[in-house]
Amino acid sequence: MLMDVICFVFYILASGVIVTGMFQERGPNKLAAIISVLVAMGLHITILRSGILMGSGMGQNMSMLNVASLVGWLISVTMLVASFKLPNTILLPVVYSFTGLIVLLSGLIPSAHVIQISVKPNLLIHISLALFAYACLAIASLYAVQLSYINFRLKEKNASLLHSSLPPLMAVENILFKLLLVGTVLLTLSLVSGFMFLDNMFAKEQAHKTVLSLLAWGLYSVVLMGHLVFGWRGKPVIWSTIIGGILLTLAYFGSRFVREVILNA
Repeated sequence: MLMDVICFVFYILASGVIVTGMFQERGPNKLAAIISVLVAMGLHITILRSGILMGSGMGQNMSMLNVASLVGWLISVTMLVASFKLPNTILLPVVYSFTGLIVLLSGLIPSAHVIQISVKPNLLIHISLALFAYACLAIASLYAVQLSYINFRLKEKNASLLHSSLPPLMAVENILFKLLLVGTVLLTLSLVSGFMFLDNMFAKEQAHKTVLSLLAWGLYSVVLMGHLVFGWRGKPVIWSTIIGGILLTLAYFGSRFVREVILNA
């Protein structure tokens, strides 16, 4: 639990450095933020390793909070790497704070959902694709929120100090569509691998996940096709991306939250 708290503190410290720097003329102290988040990520992967791997022959604990923590780590790492090239500074505090909170919750609310990947090694392919697809599309949802905020700020007459830190609208929009494309491809592969490697994707315990994932996949596909053929952009794309992210979140964590948190409580 001590390591969880320390990890949380370093994630929040990195977020604080970035947020306070946004309101200063010189901007955030990037070195301090990077050092803080790297320490947090190092502690985080150690926590994940001990929390998910249960020893030889005992399986893997893929509980809801462990999966959420793993996704948070993947998103944080991706956003940190992307920050050296892409305009995402305004999103980093949100990502780091959320990831730190998940780490803290996983320590406070222990739960177990043990699976045996060694029994079905093909299951690892499906799980990996699903995790990367969700992480990519979750980042796309964050960019959609950022795009909405930039649109809102551009329509205001009085710009705040934060306004100067906002990235160009077109740059964010281009990144959003690239993320949607990559995420949708990964989600497609995840669904295909699920139908190939799982016994019954429409079984009682899997049906909600399959249906919601298919709805999200259909929504993302329509948005991408509409952008390619008709040049769709703006609010319809933003809201569709956010709704798709909500559908995937419900698909991946909805029933698990009820089983592992509410019913156990």
